[in-house]
Amino acid sequence: MMTKTELNRFKMTLDAKRRELEGNVRNREGIAIEKTPDALDEVQHAAERELAIRTLDRESTLLRNVRAALRRIEEGSYGVCMHCEEDINLKRLNAVPWTPYCISCQEIADRRQEEFSEEFDELLVA
Repeated sequence: MMTKTELNRFKMTLDAKRRELEGNVRNREGIAIEKTPDALDEVQHAAERELAIRTLDRESTLLRNVRAALRRIEEGSYGVCMHCEEDINLKRLNAVPWTPYCISCQEIADRRQEEFSEEFDELLVA
């Protein structure tokens, strides 16, 4: 069981991460489509835009996970795996404070995501 001090430390860490991500997600300057007469510049801008979109997508997902972790703190379920309902190891929470899963359940979720992604890719090729 986690102490009140540890819980407060995680809450402060998650609040700081939430503020940082909210600022990043609002800043969408890299996504603007710029027209330029130089084809090479167009390709460079398209590559930069693609990177900005992927970064925004990743940060948006992370922001949802951080907000969900803050809700779990408020509800009193923070630090408990949402799948197996066992306590999440403190070392894991220190490394990834927004995680909803213990390491074992996260590995299962990652494998399922990988399998789904491969099946989806096969459907696209077919």
